[in-house]
Amino acid sequence: MNARENVINDAICPAQVRAGRALIGWTQDKLASESGLPKRTIARIEGGESSPRSTTITAIRTALESAGVEFVPENGSGAGVRLRK
Repeated sequence: MNARENVINDAICPAQVRAGRALIGWTQDKLASESGLPKRTIARIEGGESSPRSTTITAIRTALESAGVEFVPENGSGAGVRLRK
């Protein structure tokens, strides 16, 4: 994992946010709307440009999980996302 793919909170990395959004077909605008965060915040997080507060990560995680995304923690082969069964 490089500096841009750093873990941002509870095993959620920028790539997981991007992948989770892609799994459900959401744009950054849609995630911003559903999470109550500015689009620029989403873009910075996905780009690994910021170290967000836990409340910001909670908002993103809650929005994506409510839409059916499940975050998979690091298990030796990398962290990931999947759709809830």
